[in-house]
Amino acid sequence: MQQRSRVLGGTLAGVLAAAGLAAFVPWPSQATPGGERAAAAPAGEKTVTATLFERPFAEVAKVCTDQLGPAGYGYVEVSPASEHIQGDQWWTSYQPVSYKIAGRLGDRDAFAAMTKACHAAGVEVIADAVINHMSAGSGTGTGGSQYTKYDYPGVYQDQDFHGCRKDISDYDNRDDVQNCELVGLADLDTGSDAVRGTIAGYLDDLRQLGADGFRIDAAKHMAADDIAAIKGRMSQDPGYWVSEVIAGDGEAVKPEEYTGIGDVDEFRYGTHLKSAFQAGTLAQLKSVADGKLPGDKARTFVDNWDTERNGSTLTYKDGDRYTLAHVFLLASPYGSPNVYSGYTWDDKDAGPPSGADGWTGVHAATAVTGMVGFRNTVGSAELANWWDNGGDAISFSRGESGFVALNDGDGDVSRTFTTALPAGTYCNVVKAAPDDCAGNTVTVGDDGTAQLTVPARSAVALHIGAKE
Repeated sequence: MQQRSRVLGGTLAGVLAAAGLAAFVPWPSQATPGGERAAAAPAGEKTVTATLFERPFAEVAKVCTDQLGPAGYGYVEVSPASEHIQGDQWWTSYQPVSYKIAGRLGDRDAFAAMTKACHAAGVEVIADAVINHMSAGSGTGTGGSQYTKYDYPGVYQDQDFHGCRKDISDYDNRDDVQNCELVGLADLDTGSDAVRGTIAGYLDDLRQLGADGFRIDAAKHMAADDIAAIKGRMSQDPGYWVSEVIAGDGEAVKPEEYTGIGDVDEFRYGTHLKSAFQAGTLAQLKSVADGKLPGDKARTFVDNWDTERNGSTLTYKDGDRYTLAHVFLLASPYGSPNVYSGYTWDDKDAGPPSGADGWTGVHAATAVTGMVGFRNTVGSAELANWWDNGGDAISFSRGESGFVALNDGDGDVSRTFTTALPAGTYCNVVKAAPDDCAGNTVTVGDDGTAQLTVPARSAVALHIGAKE
């Protein structure tokens, strides 16, 4: 659940998000569906997350086995598991009514089977945890629980919620942001020892079912000390931890407050990408880390389910530019990349597809899986040999392990690029898989240069793990 913030133009997120624009046309080579981290961007292999938004747990298990594991993803983030209000809209998942594993995505057995399958494929599971609030009304939950806004039998009663029973109205006021109600949702008193214990018990349960860590929804609306106390109350090792905190100019609550707990989703990264691709030039991506969280604490992304609906980032509807943005996301050394893979929509409130059709499949696009392999290969190698034409063409190397060139212009870019790679023939992993690269190879000379033509709205990416 995204927070309302001045940085997003003051618009309500989640249930009040605005709609997007044109349809996504993936590059022709798109594929068809088939523990704990100490830092956000560690050296070594398998550091990329795929968020499979609103995918049933049984389907996530299959995706881990057939796609994420073979592609080299290290993590999969899944949507909330807890029982929630009834309804077809996507945001019903973000209004919990109990901590039973009984949402529309599957039950306890399905969750446990998913984590087992993902682990067997070498993929760890990050669970989206909604712990700031409960629902906005009354009724019967997806698991049969009866509830009213401030009474959840066996879980919470009126005294477990903050006394401010009105919507947040002033983001310059910390008390308002963290003690009042986000779009009418009953705000839990996370300063209460009893509430902290109940939440910690829920997170422990998910860990026992195989979750390897958590994405903390609406973290901005809880004091960092409260979240740290909840984490400290867990009897299980908390595992990987990332907080959702949107930066807003001049606002009282800042993302930097949460880096002592774990990683933080860096929303400014996605808005920077949109600015570069739609309003500015790719040359401005040279400063993509400026004014943001330290790279070892930032989780980066092109978009997510909130931002694709409120217009603050690029979306799957931006076609080739969206693909190029993912190439940059996975090529740049800044932050820990998270590839968002959702579903197509015209109605901003629409829930997930009921069958195999309608999913964007971003996580399985050849350009994206090729860049996951790139990221795993280059590890922590430094960015070097930056070049740009002052406009929409850029290139850079990652040490002597990888090289990428991007062209968001309207015409081809032909020149001699400094790749810093050892001499040899390489596969352009943006266009083809290394084991089937005919027609998509690049030759690097003894001096580490390559004569390349990068077509409009396209990219070339080479790495030493995809060399003939």
